[in-house]
Amino acid sequence: MSITIGNLSFVEPFDGASQLLSKSGVYAILGRVAVGSNWIVVDVGESGDVKSRVETHDRKLQWQGAGHATLGVAAYYCDAATRMRVEQALRQQYNPACGDR
Repeated sequence: MSITIGNLSFVEPFDGASQLLSKSGVYAILGRVAVGSNWIVVDVGESGDVKSRVETHDRKLQWQGAGHATLGVAAYYCDAATRMRVEQALRQQYNPACGDR
């Protein structure tokens, strides 16, 4: 299954990082207010190892405290140059609540 974020097809949203791959790419932390409601982009990031980055992320408490009933994580696997470009574009498009730098 996939979810469109921006104009890209991300894998799932999964309910946790254990289902992600240890590959280069972009991750999107998603939240929704109730089961069946639309996903909202909570945070976006990029890493050479998406799974490890999400598992050990320093903003997990921010994600959990953002007020969503359900959190999910989706991934777009790509090379380093692409992931940096995609992360920047998605941050500009969605201005996620978490992840201010």
